[in-house]
Amino acid sequence: MPRPYVLADTNWKHLKDESFDLAVLPWAATEAHNYHLPYSTDTIEATAIAEESARLAWEQGCKVIALPTIPFGVNTGQSDIYLDMNLNPSTQFAILKDVITVLERQGIRKFMILNSHGGNNWKAIIRELGLLFPNMFLCTTHWPGMAEKKEIFDNPGDHADEMETSLILHLAPELVLPKEDWGDGEELKNKIKAFSEGWAWTERPWSKISKDTGVGNPGMATKEKGEKFFSLVCEKMSQLFIDIAQANVNDLYA
Repeated sequence: MPRPYVLADTNWKHLKDESFDLAVLPWAATEAHNYHLPYSTDTIEATAIAEESARLAWEQGCKVIALPTIPFGVNTGQSDIYLDMNLNPSTQFAILKDVITVLERQGIRKFMILNSHGGNNWKAIIRELGLLFPNMFLCTTHWPGMAEKKEIFDNPGDHADEMETSLILHLAPELVLPKEDWGDGEELKNKIKAFSEGWAWTERPWSKISKDTGVGNPGMATKEKGEKFFSLVCEKMSQLFIDIAQANVNDLYA
């Protein structure tokens, strides 16, 4: 059956008499994920989390609609990684401006970017869009930081690591190569201490910091860990959908 909370599934027969309080746009990337995960890793994760979270929220009466996932993200630091697709921030701004224009015109005044890619940085873009659309509530989330990964996973990382490998083993196991093909995800750190400590920032040239494009050892990943983490993220995300949909945006602060 078509899911009424997923725009790609639903139809005009349903939508012509429907209204929504919140629109969620999953935004991902198309890029290498170590040797063993698909280039669609971020897109698979974003789509699954958005749709499952919307289902949980919908079942509690939340009028949320999950829009189709944008599969390309900012990959300016990976220009030499074959077929890593890049969408510049200025292009992202233009896409969002058009999407928000449609939503505002049609009376959906709350909008969330569900981000699935670390290279996508939304704060400055949302600030600028907020000036252009003062009647819209705009926000972003980054799901990898939503749950305590250390309670589930043994090896920390931030790209094609134990967490992401576990998620794809749960969501799309047929796309994961055999374990003997997994890289170790070793990351070379910047020799300038401030950058390695994280309080100063410069873009990482990906081919110089990782031989397999992974950051974090995936070796202890399991389907069971991925399923547990997925459930935790979707439960928390669905509650956020509900909170935003129900909120009076003119009375958010106490």
